[in-house]
Amino acid sequence: MPRTKKKNSREGQHGHVQPFSDEDASIETLSHCSSFSDANSVADEGGETSEDAAQEDFQYKLKGFIDSTVDKSAKTRQGALDGLKTAMATRILYEFILERRMTITDSIERCLKKGKGEEQRAAASLACLLCIQLGSGIESEEVLKTLKPIFKNILADGSANIQARQAVATSLGLCTLVAEDDILDVHATMECFENLFTRSYARMDGTYTSINPQTSQLHTNALLSWALLLTICSANQLKDILRKHLTKLPRLLESEDVNMRIAAGETIALLFELARDMDADFEFENWDELCDKLNALATDCNKHRAKTDKRKQRSVFRDVLKAVEEGDFQSETIRFGMERMTIDSWVRKRTYDAFREFVGSGMNYHLQANEFIRDVFELGPPMLVDSATVKAMKISRFERHLHNSAAFKARTKARSKFRDKRVDVGEF
Repeated sequence: MPRTKKKNSREGQHGHVQPFSDEDASIETLSHCSSFSDANSVADEGGETSEDAAQEDFQYKLKGFIDSTVDKSAKTRQGALDGLKTAMATRILYEFILERRMTITDSIERCLKKGKGEEQRAAASLACLLCIQLGSGIESEEVLKTLKPIFKNILADGSANIQARQAVATSLGLCTLVAEDDILDVHATMECFENLFTRSYARMDGTYTSINPQTSQLHTNALLSWALLLTICSANQLKDILRKHLTKLPRLLESEDVNMRIAAGETIALLFELARDMDADFEFENWDELCDKLNALATDCNKHRAKTDKRKQRSVFRDVLKAVEEGDFQSETIRFGMERMTIDSWVRKRTYDAFREFVGSGMNYHLQANEFIRDVFELGPPMLVDSATVKAMKISRFERHLHNSAAFKARTKARSKFRDKRVDVGEF
């Protein structure tokens, strides 16, 4: 009887599971956070019972979403995919997902093959969040093995929905980063991205093929995913890529699309950083010409461009210019819970931005609780604490300075275990 009552409270007039709300997400995230703290922090037995009930209630809702991904109604399937996305972005569901991995993967596959536009976009994003939840291992490898052929078919199909292709271009990049176990397959996926963004290259005479804004966004997404996979390439692959693309990428700086210009600039900065990691004396033949282009974009006063675009562009290209001219990076500190992380390289920035695109406002929570993401950023085992513990803890400025110094030294000594498994570091 209690189960029937719960079901009635969740269903709308037509019996469909209602969407998972942001309020639910925040409540459940806080509830899950407390499970990492000491059991003594629970005030009484009633509090424990309430938390267990909330957990059971939440899982029942998730099971409803999974069931609804095969509903006949496209609107219901879309709502179910979005509900699962929100849940995976805002809390750790490893055990729950592990038991239902194949079912969720089958649903994603079905929605990618038979769905339209927005449904395909949601399914592609859910695939990425599923891999983020499972981490780097056999389970996520199986997910990618199932979905990769479908992703590549959509990506290469010029008649496919453009929104679906845009979403796949982004999702395939991060899924490959997380789950691909063969560096040669990584390179093959990068070639799929190259087949797209190179179409935005200016011709040798300086003219461009006419590209509409939606296609330009597809090419931009492909370039960003390609740049993400650069971070796990072997030294030999990087040498080939530098030879093949570094002279051509600057042509994208002349694109009419501000997002493409920015993506190209950041990718060039990333390539220079990787090249100098391999060879401190790395030199680029067209260095002066490139710096002139970057300087022009960093001080752009073109009247035909929107003010917001120019402001955004100038900020990015000031950093890109410093990277190319001086090998410099404008570091940024990310605070989450009682911890801090420094984004101190273009490699780390591209990786951080890629994860944040999928988990959104849940990024700080994943940095605290997701073992895989913590491994990527070399943060060690999770150290989640509840609010009562936070209030009880006081860190002096000196202790914080020592912690940051130790973290900085650790970052500069080695790459993460995650990258060590995939990169041939012998030639760096």
